[in-house]
Amino acid sequence: MTSQQTTRQTTRPTHQQRIGSGFHARSTADDVLARIDLTGTTALVTGGSSGLGLEATRALARAGARVIVPARRPAQAREALRGIAAAEVHPLDLADLESVRAFAERFLETGRPLRILINGAGVMACPETRVGPGWEAHFAINHLGHFALVQHLRPALAPGARVVSVASSGHFLSDIRWHDLHFRTGYDRWLAYAQSKTANALFALRLDTLGAERGLRAFAVHPGSILTPLQRHVPREQWPALGWVTPDGKPAEGFKTPQQGAATAVWAATSPLLAGRGGAYCQDCDIAEPATTDDMLVGGVKPWAVDPAAAARLWGISSELTGLDAFPGPGEGAGQRSRPRGFNGVAGSSGARSGAPS
Repeated sequence: MTSQQTTRQTTRPTHQQRIGSGFHARSTADDVLARIDLTGTTALVTGGSSGLGLEATRALARAGARVIVPARRPAQAREALRGIAAAEVHPLDLADLESVRAFAERFLETGRPLRILINGAGVMACPETRVGPGWEAHFAINHLGHFALVQHLRPALAPGARVVSVASSGHFLSDIRWHDLHFRTGYDRWLAYAQSKTANALFALRLDTLGAERGLRAFAVHPGSILTPLQRHVPREQWPALGWVTPDGKPAEGFKTPQQGAATAVWAATSPLLAGRGGAYCQDCDIAEPATTDDMLVGGVKPWAVDPAAAARLWGISSELTGLDAFPGPGEGAGQRSRPRGFNGVAGSSGARSGAPS
């Protein structure tokens, strides 16, 4: 087999087919790490000081990892992580790509290899908000901020490293809006969130294709339905109508605990069963099957979230918007384009930004 044939085989997307991990929807992050020793491993978890990210940080630290937690509000994050000696907090605002660059440069200066990167921070259903040069906030924070972070951190991603993007069954509601990525007209908070989650899945697919020959693998995960601070922009009185809680305020049937919700991301970041695989969309601590219904609690993955052509197209657009592309295809050189105008300007629809991750 020639080297060219080997590359083609290595970078072929993983089939969306369960592999029998031995875990399930109720497994916790500690369950999937029970036999895994992460001593000496450096992990990075965006959103690692609240909700699912906090549970992932705790579990990774208990397994021996040193966990870097970037945060827009470092003091608040340090308070949340008090008692986790293996966690360290550094300032990062995903809505400001200058902040992303500065964080990455500080990390690279330490010389530490990064073996696990979980992109878990994000916003959901926030009011119409513009960041940077007028970018829609969900797309900018959930997708472009993480896209830029991975580009900048590429020199630290060690052979065998895994990048996990926390997506959602929310992707069921929208493909990429190629005609209007930033909702210049007709803003809808749920469609904006949904588009960003499709983007998370496509980013993982393309990153895996470009990074596999260098030993980097990437996955997208649906953590399940969980009540966390992510829902802070949705008034609680609306939760029963959305099917999130019962009339007496308890989580609806099918919802997971935060510990269970963190499990799939941690599994994708560490499972030996995924060696040699990559680019897959995962749920319930296994590779997800193609969606056969529109029931988001059942889950699965829609075809537009695992489309290699769409993934390549989105990567190109994201590269142009951020001015970054550190994972060139064959025959291309890595580089950083000139910075877009208005790179770190911020303006919300009411004159102030809201909804950025903590």
